[in-house]
Amino acid sequence: MVECPNCKGDMRFDRKVRMYVCLNCGMMLTRNELDILREEKKEKEEYIVNEYLEWWQKRKQ
Repeated sequence: MVECPNCKGDMRFDRKVRMYVCLNCGMMLTRNELDILREEKKEKEEYIVNEYLEWWQKRKQ
């Protein structure tokens, strides 16, 4: 099951429009758009973790 990046609802693939459609909010995304949003989210999470670790290491010195 694919999770909607907007509302965290379930998304289903609609063959007629060839897009993923959120069953909760109605957001429509192509597979490529979904992959891009996932990658951006992953990069943002990694950045936050790295910033925290850097802060923690400086604090320990």
